[in-house]
Amino acid sequence: MQLKVYTETIKQLKSAILASRYKAATLANRELITLYFNVGKVINEKIKIGKWGDKVLEQLSDDLQLELPGLKGFSATNIKRMKSFYEEWCPYFTISPSPTDQLQSSNNKKIKPNFAPQKLSIFTISPTPSDELQGAKNKTIKPNSRSRKSSNIPISPSVTDQLASDFFLVSFTHHIELLPKTKSIDERMFYIGKIASEFWSVATLKHHLKSKLFKKKGTMPNNFSAAITNESLRAKALQSFKDEYLLDFINIEDPGEEDERLIENEIVRNIKKFLMSLGADFAFIGNQYRMMVDDEECFADLLFYNRKLQCLVAFDLKKGKFKPEYVGKMNFYLSALDESIKQAHELPSIGIILCREKNNKIVEFSFRDFNKAMGVATYKTSTELPKKYKNALPDVATLKKLMG
Repeated sequence: MQLKVYTETIKQLKSAILASRYKAATLANRELITLYFNVGKVINEKIKIGKWGDKVLEQLSDDLQLELPGLKGFSATNIKRMKSFYEEWCPYFTISPSPTDQLQSSNNKKIKPNFAPQKLSIFTISPTPSDELQGAKNKTIKPNSRSRKSSNIPISPSVTDQLASDFFLVSFTHHIELLPKTKSIDERMFYIGKIASEFWSVATLKHHLKSKLFKKKGTMPNNFSAAITNESLRAKALQSFKDEYLLDFINIEDPGEEDERLIENEIVRNIKKFLMSLGADFAFIGNQYRMMVDDEECFADLLFYNRKLQCLVAFDLKKGKFKPEYVGKMNFYLSALDESIKQAHELPSIGIILCREKNNKIVEFSFRDFNKAMGVATYKTSTELPKKYKNALPDVATLKKLMG
């Protein structure tokens, strides 16, 4: 038996097993999502007709446990979530009886009284087809709305296609996390697409919702239009960076003690969390990355590689407000990287200046006449309180005085 043939067989079997497991998990999730949608539909209708309250749902949950010992996922709270799930998504789906129910209904001509106990019919759900491009655009979604019309809302073909491909790949837990925190169908579908394609955990979804990824993605001031000539690559680069990064894992008690090296050390210490903030396709190479230029050393604060862009990405950390002179320094780093570090098959490096605050007009003027691809983003740490709380608590200096 040849070792090469045996090794190839192992790889083929492994690939087939993993593909089968993924398909099985996908089908199981589709069934579960459909079940929860149907349960939500029933509860929604019963509440409207019979004016069921929280106590009825609690009793319903207890009775289901008695009927099906060990049943999980049907607490009163979760049943309410199923109702909300149905209410939010029913306008975007066509609901039709399953083939089994259609067959049973054709064989049973008897009419049952309204008060007779009825079996729960499992309906199939599919995205509502539409050729109208404006149906979903700028439509505001009101979470947990009870005044939802039952008619289907036309949505654009691209959204319809995404519903068909991605909706059932997302777990119910992800859906429930998403529903109250998104305001438009476009925003909701953006996150659903990311969960499905990048296999986000619920924790990753929470982070990106908190950092407002949908609004921040692709808005970072940059010179990509002049520095990146390939249109496709430029579009990818724009979507690979954000205007603001949430570094909530950095906890600096005294903002006066904050400096670049402290921020860098915290990022390196929490590199997995920082990579989550950056997004998919980034790989960490190192911090204080050493480069030599004519026997003189220079160091990039943080160096990454982006698989989608096929290039090195250098981050320069600044504790204060953006200054125009930072661009010259970054341009120098990128030249050094492209000269001595970049591999022959890789594309020119990109530089990101990460600072506490910036003036976009100053950034725009600073980029003029520079041909290296650069952008300027800001960061927020856990030390920053919401505006409504800023005046409610004393600052660090005052606290130190009070504590003697």
